Amino acid sequence: MSREFDPVLLHNESAVQLALIAHRKTETNLRLLEAVPPGIEATLLSPAETLGRLGDGDAALARLDVLPTVDGIEPGGWELARLEAEGIRMLNPLRTLSATHDKLMTARLLKAAGVPHPTTRHVTHPHTPPSLEPPFVIKPRFGSWGTDVYKCVDRASTRACLEELSTRRWFRRQGALVQELIPPLGHDLRIVVAAGQIVGAVERLAAPGEWRTNVALGGVRRPTSPPAVARELALAAVAAVDADLVGVDLLPTPTGGWVVIEVNGAVEFTEDYSLDRDVFAAAAEALVDDAFGPRRESLAIA
Repeated sequence: MSREFDPVLLHNESAVQLALIAHRKTETNLRLLEAVPPGIEATLLSPAETLGRLGDGDAALARLDVLPTVDGIEPGGWELARLEAEGIRMLNPLRTLSATHDKLMTARLLKAAGVPHPTTRHVTHPHTPPSLEPPFVIKPRFGSWGTDVYKCVDRASTRACLEELSTRRWFRRQGALVQELIPPLGHDLRIVVAAGQIVGAVERLAAPGEWRTNVALGGVRRPTSPPAVARELALAAVAAVDADLVGVDLLPTPTGGWVVIEVNGAVEFTEDYSLDRDVFAAAAEALVDDAFGPRRESLAIA
């Protein structure tokens, strides 16, 4: 994973007003910075680079992702906690990243809020049968990109899958999640929410012969306008995890409803997500308004 940072983005160390905290220069991170409204000095910083760079009245958007080893969150939690303790306005603070990257915590928060979500069990031993009826989906507690996500049709295949996964480092550290299977229909919906506003969405189509819709597994995206019920569920999910910028993944049900599958605290998106306006501009403006509120006009004048 790269730790390189573009010096052009760090040209004015004395005027940081909004820090985007991340370890990677992804397209989403760079496009969000480019879309920040005039008058706000926005900069990409690693967690360590934030210390001493932000002060009273500044804000930060945390974009730490899941580790490629799917056994936790990228380093930087200590720095995020310190910034919050110092009074920096934090968007997607550490508690939000924990609530979205830790799928067990996500499941508990969604259940408590009454948001439709697959029944979830935490399994720490391959020979401990989950108290659910198959078919199941088995996945890492901290997962992304469809890595190590399996569908099991009966208890025998479930046990075999858990035995194989028990050799993984992430399983030894955190166990696995076993969820009820929502019958896959070959497509799902991802909705991007920024500061309580729906700013983008796509429909994701699974690759031929694949039941998962992840683009990393060959899935494709196509623009869409989410139905009202899906929008309401996405906003309810965001409220449950108290997030500022996330992607909410929803699966359609055979009866015409929707179920929230995941809430992604470091969602990546492209221009394909745009609804009535550019998704990056819509997200950046919503976040800046939320972070600076009435101060935004005076910042622009200064």
